[in-house]
Amino acid sequence: MNKLDCQSASDIIIFGAAGDLSRRKLLPALYQLELSGLLHQDSRIIGVARSDFDNNSFVELAVKNLKTFISETLDEQVLAKFVARLVYQKLDFSSTDGFKALAKTLAQGNDTRVYYFSTPPAVYGAICDGLDAAKLITANDRVVMEKPIGHCLESSKVINDQVSRFFNESQIYRIDHYLGKETVLNLLVLRFANSLFTSNWDHNCIDHVQITIAESVGIEGRWGFYDDAGQMRDMMQNHLLQILSLVAMEPPADLSADSIRDEKLKVLKALRPINRSNVKEKTVRGQYADGFLKGHAVPGYLQEEGANENSKTETFVAIKAEIDNWRWAGVPFYLRTGKRMAQKHSEIAIHFKEQPHNIFSDSYTELPANKLTIRLQPDEGMELQVMNKIPGIASQMNIQENKLDLSFSKAYADTRVVDAYERLMLEVLNGNQSLFVRRDEVEQAWHWVDSIIEAWQTSNDKPKPYAAGSWGPVSSISLIARDDRQWDE
Repeated sequence: MNKLDCQSASDIIIFGAAGDLSRRKLLPALYQLELSGLLHQDSRIIGVARSDFDNNSFVELAVKNLKTFISETLDEQVLAKFVARLVYQKLDFSSTDGFKALAKTLAQGNDTRVYYFSTPPAVYGAICDGLDAAKLITANDRVVMEKPIGHCLESSKVINDQVSRFFNESQIYRIDHYLGKETVLNLLVLRFANSLFTSNWDHNCIDHVQITIAESVGIEGRWGFYDDAGQMRDMMQNHLLQILSLVAMEPPADLSADSIRDEKLKVLKALRPINRSNVKEKTVRGQYADGFLKGHAVPGYLQEEGANENSKTETFVAIKAEIDNWRWAGVPFYLRTGKRMAQKHSEIAIHFKEQPHNIFSDSYTELPANKLTIRLQPDEGMELQVMNKIPGIASQMNIQENKLDLSFSKAYADTRVVDAYERLMLEVLNGNQSLFVRRDEVEQAWHWVDSIIEAWQTSNDKPKPYAAGSWGPVSSISLIARDDRQWDE
């Protein structure tokens, strides 16, 4: 990561600073920026929450969590510099007096402020109202909004309207942390800096695309949130559709935020609708039952603590998506995401078409197609599956499959792979919106997803059960097998 000089001193205000996201991701990300010398020397970090902390107890909590969630040993000098930036402000989001106290804290700080809403989206409006009442919003300020923004298209519009009353679009950073991952960012370079792929990235050469985001964890005690959201709203509407749009987009005019986001939006608009007429053919939803994961018994979704045993919420979704444009005509995109699956595993697999004629049939009866796999986690990197001659002097031309493997951890062994939140926080501080989601993207994604959810609700079918520790319902295999294809596992 190179040091950027365009950053001005900022006050970074984290609403919900005592919450899980702040403790696990945001404070560790800011520490890493400190370690890399990428925080302005005068920037401050103000934690805001309802918890009854003072500055000292907040610092103690921050240090404890840095030691827990950062794998490397902390640099004591850097840590001392970092904690010196920390300030705590107790605040009830519904209290005008609380925002007045925050105003006094911020009066001693910097002209540029970054408000990070690490809270449920339902309180974004109340926070904005409080900031406005305390005269804490200026044209220099930025606001970061966590997903999912809303529960459907209409609720998304309500939340965006509440925030846009006080912040214009150029000040709003809607975060999807998958857009900060090295391998996702590398999609732009892979596609548009390499003629090998640029000239072969369409329906003439590509047979189909698979995008999988599999989680081995369950709902982790978040029953109330998760049962209201489900895997479709929690993962498909944002992460998978954002990745799909980067895979499928046309070349942008340049790397500016709007050039990239304009092309992503075109993809989302070109998605073929899925509704009551085709939902059973194009989608599968599942719900994990009890099973075994890494040798340990785990409960089913309906046996989790606090569960409603009649819940029809999906913990798995598989979709055959199609893009109605010239580049992708006839190329299906198979999307799959679920909880309590066999392993934590996220990847994009680009399956190229088979060779039309095989001159090596004596050695290999059927030539397998080339495949490009882009691994998002846990081992970030790429591999290209190709055919290669087996060394030797045998008269027969013997060939086999090989993989050209670029593992980031091996190729860049001396370089720490940057966490997505580090990069995204730095982009906010530098005022670059390229890796963030524009409002019309969010709303177009909801438009497509809402149609599917409405069709599910109309059918009143229960999600298909699948054993925890498996790769999802049997019907998800049928979804892709009907096209004479199979999931990569």
